[in-house]
Amino acid sequence: MIDALFAFWAQLRDMPTFWGFVTIPVVAAVVTWAHVWVAMKMVFYPLEFVGVWKPWLGWQGIVPRKAGKMAGIVVDNTLSKLGSLSEIFREMEPERIARHLSEGIVDRMEEMVDEIMHEKNRVFWENLPISFKKRVYARVRRQIPQMMDSLVNDLGENIEDLIDLRAMVIRQMENDKAFVVRVFLDVGDREVAFVVNSSFWIGLALGFVQMILWYFYPSNWGLPIYGAVLGYATNWIALTMVFRPLNPIKIGPWRLQGLFLKRQPEIAEKFAELSAQEMVSLKHLVNEMLTGTYADRTRALIRRHIAPMLEGGVVRTAIQLAVGPAGYASLKRTIVEKAAALSLQPLANPQFNKDRAKVIASIFSTRMKAMSAKEFQDLLRPAFQEDEWIVIVMGGVMGFVAGWLQLVMGFTH
Repeated sequence: MIDALFAFWAQLRDMPTFWGFVTIPVVAAVVTWAHVWVAMKMVFYPLEFVGVWKPWLGWQGIVPRKAGKMAGIVVDNTLSKLGSLSEIFREMEPERIARHLSEGIVDRMEEMVDEIMHEKNRVFWENLPISFKKRVYARVRRQIPQMMDSLVNDLGENIEDLIDLRAMVIRQMENDKAFVVRVFLDVGDREVAFVVNSSFWIGLALGFVQMILWYFYPSNWGLPIYGAVLGYATNWIALTMVFRPLNPIKIGPWRLQGLFLKRQPEIAEKFAELSAQEMVSLKHLVNEMLTGTYADRTRALIRRHIAPMLEGGVVRTAIQLAVGPAGYASLKRTIVEKAAALSLQPLANPQFNKDRAKVIASIFSTRMKAMSAKEFQDLLRPAFQEDEWIVIVMGGVMGFVAGWLQLVMGFTH
C-alpha cells in the first residue's frame, strides 16, 4: 500500500503540470473567498449608480438599487405583522405625548400669537394695550393642555386614516439608501461574515473535488468548466446555509440550523430597535401625519380642535377687531399651519423619541422572538431573495475566469 502511494506520488511529480495540479484546491479556496467577498460588497455598494450607461454599463448595489421595493416587502412581511399603527401609538403613551407637546407649545405660545397677529394686522396688534394682550395669552395658555389632550387622543384613534405606513417607509428608504444598507448589515452582520469566511473552506473542499475530476478527465477546458460549476455551487451552498435547515436538526452532539434562524432572539432585538428608532419613530409618524399622503385629513382634525379656542372672550374680540368676520377662516388656516410646524419641534427631541421607541422596540422584539422559524425567515429574506441568483451566477462567472487563468498559468507549457 505504501509502495503504491509512493509510486503514485512519483508519477505526479513527473507530471509537467505538477505545481498547477497540486495547487488547484488552494487556488480554488482563495479565488472562492475573493469572489464571495466581492459579491457581498456588490450586494450593498455602491449606494448610487456608478457607470456610463444606466443600468447597462455600470453597477449599483442590489440593496440600494431596490430600496423602495425592499421597503415595501419589509412593511408587508414585518412591520404590519408586529402591530397596527393604532396599537403602536397607544403604547407610546398618548398622554405623555400630549403633555410634551403642550409644554413645548406653551413655551413659545406668546411668540406664536404675536407672529400670527402681526401677519394679519400688525398695526392693530402693536397698538393694543399690554393688559389686553396678556388676557389673550392667558386664555390661550389655559386651553392648550386640554386641547392637546383631546387632539392627540383623536389622532391616535384615527391614525390608520392619517398615515400610509407603506408609503412612509418606502419614502424613507428611497431617500436614505445608506440607512437601508445599515439595516441589512446591522441585522445580518454575522450572516454576511459567515458567508464570506465559510466560502474559503467550501472552496477548498470543492477544490479537491475539482483536482480529482481534472486528474481523471484532464481536458484543457476542464478547469474553467469545473471552476464555473464549483464557483456557482460554492455561493449557493454559502447562502443556503444561512437559512437552512429551517428547523434544528440534531446530528450527534451537533445541532444544525440556518445561522439566521439560530440567532432569532438576537436578531429580533436588533431589528426591533432599528424599526422603533428609525422607521416608525414618533417623530416619523407625526411628520407623516402633517406632511404625508393624508396631511389634509390631519389638518382638518387639528382645525376642529383649535376652533373652540378661538371662540368667546377676549380671543374672539381680538380676532374680530384684527381681521373681521371675513378673515376668520384664513386665520384658522394660519393657526393650523403654525401649530403643525411648532408641534414638530418638541417631537424632534432625541431623548423623548428614544424613550418612546423603547416601548415599541419591546413589543416588536417580544413578538418576533415568538414567531416560528418559517415566519421569522420570511421577515427579511424575501426582500433580497429574488436577487440571490445574481450572487450565485457571479460565483460561476468568476469561477470560470479563475479556472481559465489557472489553466493558462499552470497547465500550458
